[in-house]
Amino acid sequence: MKMIVAIIQPTKLKAVREALTSVEVERMTVCEAQGYGRQRGRTEMYRGHEYKTNLLRKIQLEILVNDDFVERTIEAIQHVARTGPEGNIGDGKIFILPADRVIRISDGLSTQGAV
Repeated sequence: MKMIVAIIQPTKLKAVREALTSVEVERMTVCEAQGYGRQRGRTEMYRGHEYKTNLLRKIQLEILVNDDFVERTIEAIQHVARTGPEGNIGDGKIFILPADRVIRISDGLSTQGAV
């Protein structure tokens, strides 16, 4: 079992959800996040005054999948979340983490190795 954490542009959320549904990945947690990577924020104008936005709005997806779903999940996210044919700085990141054990809160059922 793996936990896939994807940081994507907010405008890509609907397309990523549809792409994941098409590869039979239908469970996820969606969180609003703020941060920056190589782009280091951005400078904007408001009423003639320039100001710097240090933290940019992002969406964080947390998806728990069985090992045989990892590659198709990653490919679906990459294909849809990339802006332009070659991608741009700020498109996001995907992290793959091991998930050794999952415990359902409602009944205490513990699972190892499968969702």
